[in-house]
Amino acid sequence: MMIDENWYIVGGGDNASGSTDTIVMNASKFVWSVVTTVSVRDRLACEGLTLCSTTVDGEKFLIAFGGYNGKYNNEIFVMKPKPRNFVQPRLFQSPAAAAAAASVKAAYAVITATDEKTKDIVATDDLDVKRAEPGSSSKQMVAEIDALNGEKGELESRLAEVRTENSKLKDKLDMVKLSYNELTKKELRSVENQLAAEGSRCQKLESQIAAAHKRLESASSLENELEALQQQISQAEQTMTTSQRRKSGGVWKWVGGSAEVSDNE
Repeated sequence: MMIDENWYIVGGGDNASGSTDTIVMNASKFVWSVVTTVSVRDRLACEGLTLCSTTVDGEKFLIAFGGYNGKYNNEIFVMKPKPRNFVQPRLFQSPAAAAAAASVKAAYAVITATDEKTKDIVATDDLDVKRAEPGSSSKQMVAEIDALNGEKGELESRLAEVRTENSKLKDKLDMVKLSYNELTKKELRSVENQLAAEGSRCQKLESQIAAAHKRLESASSLENELEALQQQISQAEQTMTTSQRRKSGGVWKWVGGSAEVSDNE
């Protein structure tokens, strides 16, 4: 982030070992300097920091927020650069710059704004250690931070409401699932009972069909016996008819017999 002729680099690295040095380069003199160093797990040493600048009452500030160092950070850091003389920089080795750099006496104060309060201004090496003065710019910055905290509170309240509503919906869904399971079990029992009744009916019908088959077989044998008897009766009737014809001699025999009787008389 460029502020005037100075390019500030804050944080970086990964969530295991972030960049602990906050460095600045004077673009006109191409001089790298380390203005502060924080601990390895500090929130300013994590990856993914968002860095921007703003001007309040003519004073310029660096604002860093977000980042990830094993967990997501929701803190805001407000930093006020302190103009210093770059005429006689001193050279030293910096792991963050990874090159020879000139040390200057310029520094800036780091103000860390948390959810509940504004922390002390932190500085190391040749940085002045002091507390934020209750000036107009600081008051305005605190007011902005309070406004952000208020919005955060509203969002958290809404989030709590949404979670409560989700919990209620989940309870309703569980009740619907329970009712559905009970209805499904009842319907399954009803279908099983109907299937059992239909199976019993099928067995009864099969028994009746088997009995009908037996009766049909018996009727068939009776029909055969009846046909045999009818044939026997027919044969007997034919035999009787033939015998009667033979005994009677026919009409001509009767006529002839009558004539003989008349002559004898």
